[in-house]
Order: sequence, then C-alpha cells, then structure tokens
Amino acid sequence: MVALTGCKKDSASRGPNFAKDDAAFTIYENSFLENLWKLNPDWATTAGYHKYDSLLYIPNDQSRDKMLDFAKVQMDSLSRFDVNTLNEGNRIDYNMMQNQLDYAQWQIKQLKSYEWDPSSYNVIGTFAYILNEHYAPLPKRLHNFYQRMLNVPLFYKDAEKQIKNPVTELVSLAIEQNLGGVDVIGKDFADSLQKTNIPKAEQKLMVDRAAVTVKAIKDYAEWLKNLKNDHPRNFRLGRDLYEDKFKYEVVAAKTAQQVYNTAVQRKKYVHQQMAKISRQLWPKYFGKKVMPADSLEMISQMIDTLSGNHVKPDDFQSAIVQLIPKLNNFVRTKDLLTLDATKPLIIRKEPGYMAGVAGASMSGPGPYDKDGNSYYNVGSLSGWPKEKAESYLREYNQYIIQILSIHEAVPGHYVQGVYANKAPSIIKAVFGNGAMQEGWAVYAEEMMLNAGYGNNEPEMLLMWYKWNLRSVCNTILDYSVHSGSMTKEQAIKMLTTEAFQQQAEADGKWKRVSVSSVQLTSYYTGYKEITDLRDAYKEKMGDKYKLKEFNEKFLSYGSAPVKFIKDAMLAKPAAKKE
Repeated sequence: MVALTGCKKDSASRGPNFAKDDAAFTIYENSFLENLWKLNPDWATTAGYHKYDSLLYIPNDQSRDKMLDFAKVQMDSLSRFDVNTLNEGNRIDYNMMQNQLDYAQWQIKQLKSYEWDPSSYNVIGTFAYILNEHYAPLPKRLHNFYQRMLNVPLFYKDAEKQIKNPVTELVSLAIEQNLGGVDVIGKDFADSLQKTNIPKAEQKLMVDRAAVTVKAIKDYAEWLKNLKNDHPRNFRLGRDLYEDKFKYEVVAAKTAQQVYNTAVQRKKYVHQQMAKISRQLWPKYFGKKVMPADSLEMISQMIDTLSGNHVKPDDFQSAIVQLIPKLNNFVRTKDLLTLDATKPLIIRKEPGYMAGVAGASMSGPGPYDKDGNSYYNVGSLSGWPKEKAESYLREYNQYIIQILSIHEAVPGHYVQGVYANKAPSIIKAVFGNGAMQEGWAVYAEEMMLNAGYGNNEPEMLLMWYKWNLRSVCNTILDYSVHSGSMTKEQAIKMLTTEAFQQQAEADGKWKRVSVSSVQLTSYYTGYKEITDLRDAYKEKMGDKYKLKEFNEKFLSYGSAPVKFIKDAMLAKPAAKKE
C-alpha cells in the first residue's frame, strides 16, 4: 500500500556520511526486494509486482535452500550498514527486514510446517488474483495464467514428497480449500478466454492445460483423502514454537504469555463495565423484572434484547452505505484526523469470487499500486434462510454495523491504508505488520466512542464492549489452545458465556484456532500497544498534546510494528552540538 520510493532524506542537518548511508540503503532496499520476488513469485504478484506472474514456486528442499542462502547473503549485506547512522524511517526498515530474514530462517529450520501443513500447498489464490484484479489487459493476464499452470502437476507431486505425519485438521482444510477453488481454473479461466480475441486454436491449448491443472489439484486432494496417517502431528503448536512465532509475526514489546496475562485482566475489566451499564439499562428494557444474580447472565439478557434492533436483510448493504458519510463527518467535526478526499472509498457489493461470508471487508491497493482503489466490500444476505439471516443480523445489529464500519473503513483500515500509502517506504508495506493494522482498527473504534460517537448512548458502549471482547478472547483462546491444553468444550463455553457470542460464531472460531496460530492475537496486542503508546506520548507532550497530532504522527510511519513506531515517537530529540 506504499509508494515505491526511498525514504526522504533529512540530509540538510546531517553530515555527508549520514546522507550517503541513507541513499545507499534505499538502493539496497530495492535490490533486496527484487531478489526476494524472484524467490517468491506468488507474493510478488499479490504485492502488485508483476514481473514474475508467469512463474510458479515449487516447494522442495532446493527452493528452501535458496531461501536460506538469500537470508544469509542479505543478513551479511544488512550488517554492513550501521543502523545508528540511518534516518528514522530507514532504521525501522532495517529492523523490519532483519526480522523478516530471521523469521524466514526460523520457519524453514524450526517450524517446518511444510511437513505437517498440507493446506500450505495451494496454487489457486494467486491464479484467482491474476484473473480477477484488473492491473493489466485481460489477454496479458491470461497468458501469464497459462504459463504459470505448466508446473502445477510438479508442484503437487513435490508437495506429496514433503508431507510427513500431517495435522488431521489441516488435511481436511487442504482438501476443502483445494477442491473449493478449482472452478477458478476449470471454469472461470475458460469463461475469461471467451471475452478475448485470442485465436481459437490457442484458446484450445490453454483450456487443455487448465484441464491438466484441475486434474493435478483433484489428484492431490484424493491423495490426502487416502493418506495413511497413523501418527498425525497435534494441531497445537506448543509453547516454545508459539512464543517464537509470536515474536516474529507480531513483533510486540511483550511476550505472548505477557500479552495473554493482560488479556485476562482486560476481560475482567470489560465484564465489570458491561455489568455496570447493564444494571443502568435494565429498568428501561425490563421494567420491574427481577435482575439475574449472575452478572454474566444479566449482561447476556441485555445484549440479547438489544440485538433485536437490526436492519432488514434487504437493507443490510444500504445501511452500511449510508454510514460512511456520517463517519466522515464525525471525524472531521471532532478534528480526529485529516481525511484525504482525493482517495475515495468505493463501497461495492462483495465480488462473486469473495462471496461466502457476509459482513464487510476492506480491499486496499497493493504496495506497488498506491493509486489503486480502496473497496469496502459489503456482503449480501439474499437467498439466506430466514433463521440464518435473523441470527446473523442479531450479531451484526444496528449498533455493531456502526462499529464494524468504523473498524473496516473510517477511521479504521481504509484511513490507515491511505496514510500508509503516503509513507515513503515500500518495505513497511511489503512487510506490513498485522498487529499494527488490526490494532489501529480496534483503537479507532474506542477513539470514536470516546469522542462522543453514538451520542454517548450506554447501549452503543455496551455493544462496543461486546465487540472488544472478541479481540480479547481471541488472544486468550489462541494462547490457551496452542501454548496450553484448552479443549473445544472449554473454548465454546468461554466464547458463548463470557464473550456472548452466538453458537455458530463460536464453532467457527474453534475451527479457525485449530487451523491457524498467532494471527488471532494481533487485534488485541496491537490495540493494547497503541493505547499504551498514546498514553505515554500524552505524558511526554504534556500541555502540547493533541489527539489529532498523535493519530497523524502514528499513521505517518506506515504499517510498521507498533514497537518500532513507539521507539521513534518517544525518542528524545538529539542534543544540538555547540
């Protein structure tokens, strides 16, 4: 989401060596990325770098050895720069690149998920990207698609050689995802060909190769179904691997266990606040009905009652469309951030290839396409059974769809993405930190409510606390499952009775935690680090503190880990030389 330019140089106030180091570092960054993309053509494509669209990475020992060689060479190159002589932006880039190289080596040498995660072998996502994103003329994209298919059979044959004692849940996921996406190659590709002037004889060759590709994918799924797997790896990552993965992926100031501990405390605090609000609201909604002695039961009844306030299924999309101008206006009126009217947010019905989950999501431009559109994708409930739609709308009720739109759009992900595109470093976009991005979106919700959004209605605040409990309980769940031994029954009970989630949502979260690790902690970890940084920055600035200035300064660093942004924002100004 960031421009392809080097960091701005503040050479006027520095000696010649500093400027020279920064200029050299910017040149080095570009060669670093060019070499990275050669080894990761899939990643390059989805980052918006299309030089290697026709290439397919084959997962095997040879390709992993190349990655290890790359990491070793780049670590050596990085070590030639004195990080202390680089400007602020380049220092952050340096640390992010170093972390990425450490992470890549750790994944290959210690994690070894290529042996136990069959779902990591799936070519379909990049093919779907090439087909559905309009970054180049359709015939050119289809030719790259065609060339890329050549090695798909070899890709899956090599995958079968790597897999040893795979995780049972990930075997099922691999089968489901590979078979679920074959239409991209078997059907959508052929449909797209018919929209072009590519000669019929050539089209036939392309369709024939697609058929071979589909067969390779289906054969892999069949192989997995028949795989003798007497000693499968447990899906739980284990404490040591989990701590390491958290360190590299989240890049937080605290350990996973320390973050877990603060999440447990946060849950207690949120429950206390929710109980206080529920007691206040009880007479308004329940009259003289006796209040349950159990505070969680009381909160649950209050949430259940408020959840009935929701839009009709046919109005779900239009309700979200109408919210955006309201959110923009509030941010401007309260002077929370400067909004860039030249980067419009396009609200659209969720595209067909993304369909399957209603609700909302953001699609921002890739790192190499900073002027691309930002889309707020809104799912449709048309065709849903009445009971399913009602359950969904109770979850995404009149209050929650406002919080959801703050999170996804204004001033959440969309606004953060616009600011990130103005940051002068592409490294921060390519290695964009998920905890910073998700943390900002969660922070933005609370910031808006603190500024008076929703007219300080206790109903809105109660629903935000419910929503915030998601982030908190995601962290508790993920850590307890992967570093501990939390059972499915214990997890479902926590999510339904302590986080007030619907049964279907809790079931879905259990599935997610059994096939992923660490990502679920990013929401709360980022939120906690940003709020802690804001408080420290407020103390540092004293009477000069302004929330808008904090927000804009924070976002100006792009999608860097909060830990690195904190170091920059709280650094003491360098002493002036006499």
